[in-house]
Amino acid sequence: MELRTLASGSSGNCTLLSHEGAHLLIDCGISCRRITTSLTACGVDPNSLSALLITHEHSDHIAGLATLTKKYSLPIYTSPGTARQLCYRMAGLDDLLRPIAPGDSFDLAPFRVTTFPTSHDAAQPMGFTFQAGGRKAAFATDLGVVTPEVLSAVTGAHLLVCESNHDVDWVLSGPYPYVLKRRILGEQGHLSNEAGARLALSCIGQGAKTVLLAHLSAENNTPAHALMTAETILRAAGVDPLRDVTLAAAPRSEPSPLYEV
Repeated sequence: MELRTLASGSSGNCTLLSHEGAHLLIDCGISCRRITTSLTACGVDPNSLSALLITHEHSDHIAGLATLTKKYSLPIYTSPGTARQLCYRMAGLDDLLRPIAPGDSFDLAPFRVTTFPTSHDAAQPMGFTFQAGGRKAAFATDLGVVTPEVLSAVTGAHLLVCESNHDVDWVLSGPYPYVLKRRILGEQGHLSNEAGARLALSCIGQGAKTVLLAHLSAENNTPAHALMTAETILRAAGVDPLRDVTLAAAPRSEPSPLYEV
């Protein structure tokens, strides 16, 4: 499998996963034009997309959905709760939706896709794992808190896309109103750098060799800070982030390098 993020952060999220000529998009929180331009730049014909997988209905994950589905009529795999929210917001999606209950698995050739529930303030959010060619990739962002279901799902992944949204002190000392700070730091908000690093460490302990820190806040984080926090926690546990694992932060507004699973 091959994975690259097309955008990652509070202003928009979209990830491309490919294997044996099949291409999936996980979320489409940037414009259809940006998605198609990025795909073309990566050597992928947008007409070759197999499906969309949507984690939840927040705008930074579905901003390009209406236009993209009108143009390409792609099936949309998401939870029943998210599917209902999408139907409320957009016309003409009913025939494209493929509701999958969190915790269920399904085949989307050549991938075996498994879903898992996540803790976030959306209707019915979920994450995904993908297996193909004897390899496993896990996609875990917008977590709020790392639950036993999340830990179980990502175990055995060779590549982990892991939320590292914010520095707690930066949120607390920043200009956000109290209600927004409470949302971000709550159990239905976003994962801090420290919590994301601990999730990454758990996955590395089970054999992960690539960790991509994702969904970084533009206001309460930087790639350098997220990486420094993760590196510190990994080193304290005896993991050399320069030797034992490929560790990187997903770019906010442009495609990442290509990562092989």
